[in-house]
Amino acid sequence: MALTIQERLKDLRVERGLTLEQLAEQTHLSKSALGSYEAEDFKDISHYALIKLAKFYSVTADYLLGLSQTRNHPNADLADLRLSDDMIVLLKSGLVDNSLLCELAVHPDFPRLMADLEIYVNGIAGKQVQSANAIIDAVSATIMKQHNPSLSDPQLRQLIAAHIDDDSFCRYVIQQDINKIALDLREAHKDDFFSVPEDNPLEDFLQTADEVASEGNDPEQAALAFICKRLKLNLKKLSEEEKKWLKKIAQKSDLLKNPKPQRGRK
Repeated sequence: MALTIQERLKDLRVERGLTLEQLAEQTHLSKSALGSYEAEDFKDISHYALIKLAKFYSVTADYLLGLSQTRNHPNADLADLRLSDDMIVLLKSGLVDNSLLCELAVHPDFPRLMADLEIYVNGIAGKQVQSANAIIDAVSATIMKQHNPSLSDPQLRQLIAAHIDDDSFCRYVIQQDINKIALDLREAHKDDFFSVPEDNPLEDFLQTADEVASEGNDPEQAALAFICKRLKLNLKKLSEEEKKWLKKIAQKSDLLKNPKPQRGRK
């Protein structure tokens, strides 16, 4: 979720270890004004203050206003980025979460992932593994020729087990890289507003539906009650006009298309 102008201004100040008093002294803006820019009830910021703070923090005004996620490179040349036409189309299409993609790319382990992926794609590791396997095969052939052991011989089994499947090994390494990055990104976003709640929404819906049904209300009312519960609204305290508008909005939800719980059905 994009940061608000208040959050961006506060983050930039905290990153530099400045108090409001110190920031006021260095920017020649009043402490009260600077405090109001970071407050939850923020209403407006003057053009002068916006430009002043953007220059002080070495960021763009668009970044402070939330119009851009880029702090320092508002007019980066696409040629310098070496993006293909297909990549540019993808980034502009909205099919992927560009913010999450950026977090993936700047993760400390991303260069290792790319290095391992390059090794796999270019077949660099394959040649080394094939050489190692050739040595194992040669040793195995020598043992078989000189000692003719059974296939259950422990030493022979060890040599067979040491034989590496380069494709499986490389894909395993890449998967481990991805797993580490994915876990870190998930941990970083666990407290986000739009993160999935720990409770079970289906179970919650069924429980709410049963409660409403026991009161003799129609199935539509069950879905409305569920939506109110998820939004932490008290349906009984809503006015008739508010219920009317809530119902209009809720009709766009899939919950109202089939609000009856289908217990016992497969």
